[in-house]
Amino acid sequence: MSRSARRITAAVLASGALVAAAALPAVADGHGHGRGHHAPRQTVVLGKIQYDSPGRDNGSNRSLNGEWVTVTNTGRHAVNLRGWTLSDESHRTYRFDLRLPGRSSVRVHTGVGRDTRHDVYQDRRHYVWDDSDTATLRDARGHKVDSESWGRHHHGHRR
Repeated sequence: MSRSARRITAAVLASGALVAAAALPAVADGHGHGRGHHAPRQTVVLGKIQYDSPGRDNGSNRSLNGEWVTVTNTGRHAVNLRGWTLSDESHRTYRFDLRLPGRSSVRVHTGVGRDTRHDVYQDRRHYVWDDSDTATLRDARGHKVDSESWGRHHHGHRR
């Protein structure tokens, strides 16, 4: 191979590397929207849901707190949930104000209580989750992160 051919080949390879390096951050941070790129897997998901509180539904705070939705961070890093919402089909909405550590969960109870790292309370006096309902988790921008339906609406896990 001639000297000029080697120079041209080296220049082409170097420019290709620069283009690849410039494109890398867009893909690595999960914001690459080009063809062939998959959206990053969401690390915050809905877990177990207790929509029918055990025992009699007598409206007591204990009974109200018997219904809950679990929100789980499956990732290694903490996620700031401030401004995120959890709502039902009737648009009853709970707004989060917490950081969820990596690989941990928080239970969102319907009734009144004192928030801890593992349990938060909507401070409601009426039940939220009906026998047929959908729980929807949205991020601070209002984008749907996860949802789960049950009862007559149950079509499996929807995201």
